Amino acid sequence: MKKISWCFLVLIFVASCGSTTECFGPPEIPAEVGDEVTVVKDWEPRAEVLVEGSIFTVSYNEVLQQPNWIRYDVRSIEKVVDRDGMQFYKVDSIITSDNDDYYSNPWDRGHLAPAAAFTDSYDNLYATFSFLNCTLQKDQLNRGEWAELETQIREWADELGTLNIEIVLDFNTTATVLPTGATIPVEYWKNIKFPDETSRCFYFPNEDTTANWTEYEISCTD
Repeated sequence: MKKISWCFLVLIFVASCGSTTECFGPPEIPAEVGDEVTVVKDWEPRAEVLVEGSIFTVSYNEVLQQPNWIRYDVRSIEKVVDRDGMQFYKVDSIITSDNDDYYSNPWDRGHLAPAAAFTDSYDNLYATFSFLNCTLQKDQLNRGEWAELETQIREWADELGTLNIEIVLDFNTTATVLPTGATIPVEYWKNIKFPDETSRCFYFPNEDTTANWTEYEISCTD
């Protein structure tokens, strides 16, 4: 079994129901953290499972097999570990997307809390590879302007201090459900709160980008 800190175990296994969540029995816990373990679930998919993790808090939607929203902090850090060899893993106590949803299609396994913002420890970096932190994101968006904004956020954190990030995923009536079961988000809203309490907000349709990341900034009050 990999060496994983207790705080990271909390990320994997501590899920509580929010005010809009209906629970259908206790989750089953795998013998090995990160194993591809298949069990028969004894509850119906839940619209919200709130998970308080070591590096992020996520509202996960088992019906859509995608997050509703996620919150995390980007800090000024010193890189000490690389992501080489790390792959996304399922959390056996929650119904999530899996590798089948990303096979042979234009949807990347998009990190929401970005791996590059958590390279200060193995545990933190490994935590970003949970499918709880993964979204079906258009490949050109994920590798292009979305990644450019993530780089800029890290630069702001180095200069200004810790930033609070919230990403909200939108699923409207046009959202596509894949044959494998997961639903593709239609758009993303990224809200950035700075140490001086000011905010900057961005809106990205889940499609190929046509402009620089700066052109996707919107008013935070709309």
